[in-house]
Amino acid sequence: MTNQPFFTRDRDAFIPTPVASGPWDPNSLHGRVIIGLLAFAIEQRHGADDFVPARLTVDMFRLPTLAPIEVTTKLIRDGLRIKVVEADFYSGGVNMARASCQLLRKTQNPQGRVWSPPNWDVPAPVDIAALEDPRLGMNGKWTVRPIVGAMGTLGPRRLWMREVRDLVENAPLTPFVRVAVAADFASPFANAGDQGLGYINSDVTLYLHRLPLQEWIGFEVVNHHATDGVAIGECFLYDQQGPIGTSTVAALAQRKPMVQPAPPR
Repeated sequence: MTNQPFFTRDRDAFIPTPVASGPWDPNSLHGRVIIGLLAFAIEQRHGADDFVPARLTVDMFRLPTLAPIEVTTKLIRDGLRIKVVEADFYSGGVNMARASCQLLRKTQNPQGRVWSPPNWDVPAPVDIAALEDPRLGMNGKWTVRPIVGAMGTLGPRRLWMREVRDLVENAPLTPFVRVAVAADFASPFANAGDQGLGYINSDVTLYLHRLPLQEWIGFEVVNHHATDGVAIGECFLYDQQGPIGTSTVAALAQRKPMVQPAPPR
């Protein structure tokens, strides 16, 4: 991609670029790049073609600044059928987030039929006009093709999303990193209301039964509930072949308003 990536490299450190900033503080990182970078490190160091990263959970317990980032990983279980990896995200030398990833070896489905929700029946991204609203793409962090509803509308919400930037300079997006970067979108898409987005998510859990085959990731809001300022939101995820998994988030009511992001570069 020709757009500025979210991170450059300096030996073992990842250096955030200005476009990596988030919506709550212009000097902090966006959740999508935190999740994506943890997935990137896990896949680079522990991934294998015959394993599927079936679950990635990321706890984001501090808001990282734009300081240099280091990611450490630890192989907890290296079995024939199951691998478990933990990863820690350090910003300016301080632990700001942690991930756990479970990788499952590919095999064959057992015989018999099991009920599943029906596939969504929606137009392909190429058949939908681009939405020229820079707020929805955080001024150049991604692009979308809306299907039904919109951020904060009271009703069904579906859209296609595509990345427009590499996560790390000179490292093309892999299918796992692509969907990991996108997964954070479940929080604003599921949790925004008619008064805007009032929740900041503290985690993301991404479940995948397979990796996406194309660039476009489909989001369908299937759940939002909140009590006493604690919310959960969930989206089904798709590619153009059908369902690939889910993205679920926990979130806290946020008193601080979102900032207007800087123009894209």
